[in-house]
Amino acid sequence: MSAEDNLARILPEAEDRDRSTAPSIRNPLIITRDAKMGNILKMAQVVALHDTPVLVEGASGTGKELLARYIHVHSSRASGPFVAVNCAAIPDNLLESELFGYEKGAFTGAHTSRPGKFEQADGGTILLDEISELAPSLQVKLLRVLQEYEVDRLGGGQPVKVNIRVIATSNRSLKKLAIGGAFREDLFYRINVFPLRLTPLRERLDDLEELVPHFVAKYNGQTVKEVDGDVYDILYRSAWRGNIRELENVMARAVVLSHDADRIQARHVVFDGVEDEGGAVVGGATLEDGITLREMEKRFILQTLRRFGGNRTHASKALSISIRTLRNKLNEYRKNGELTEASELGG
Repeated sequence: MSAEDNLARILPEAEDRDRSTAPSIRNPLIITRDAKMGNILKMAQVVALHDTPVLVEGASGTGKELLARYIHVHSSRASGPFVAVNCAAIPDNLLESELFGYEKGAFTGAHTSRPGKFEQADGGTILLDEISELAPSLQVKLLRVLQEYEVDRLGGGQPVKVNIRVIATSNRSLKKLAIGGAFREDLFYRINVFPLRLTPLRERLDDLEELVPHFVAKYNGQTVKEVDGDVYDILYRSAWRGNIRELENVMARAVVLSHDADRIQARHVVFDGVEDEGGAVVGGATLEDGITLREMEKRFILQTLRRFGGNRTHASKALSISIRTLRNKLNEYRKNGELTEASELGG
């Protein structure tokens, strides 16, 4: 019997015990009608009432960070900070100072003292995203934090007490990594107190009926266009290797391609892939009316930028690209005479 099955078995007893304080399962961050996902959310609500460390595993794009935020907002720490750290995105030599902070003079350039992410999360929740990528030397220091709930700043003399709740995520099996020696086994058992595993989108296709209108409204200015049945036929047959993140990208493209139509049709559904000689995208629909992938990208970027009133920081986050990349794209469009300041803002 899996850990999730064990938790599901004890769930009714826990729900009865905490029924007076348990918040509603409805939350705008997570949209689902899938029964298994509903059970995961119920378990997340139960653990949210306690400060137990949580390990959320699942493939990329399944919504692990959203589930972590769901736990936070349903906990007694909801009014406290939620600090997310992507362990895979920060170089090891910088991640240590980011997590644990440093004192003035700890290294060249440390002109002032700075609290780390653990201290910034004091009174709230810290999310260690993709913890499987944490270097062995940092795993040792993290183990001490989980044991003593105190951090040692770089160059510091005294440990600093922290009141935090730790949630970790991984797109790989930490247990297998621990067995293979790629992850500290003692740290694994410190983190794996309450495990939750998110299912891939291909195993929860019923959620397409909820997610598709949500993403259409998100990228179409809160206006939900009608979606043809043929579109759903295509979506139900897809493999969804990129999970919900891939679905969001597909629907964002569909909104861009249907800009002059009153409904989203099968011809507007384009998947990631390479173009064949005829200009079609392998694995998706053909691009009609001579539109190129570059033109589709430009429309998508400009539409997103206008949606945020020209705010490049917000637009780059929504597009999952850096501000520098966004700036370079806009400069390219201006250089080619494809963009003016007025059109950038929707004028």
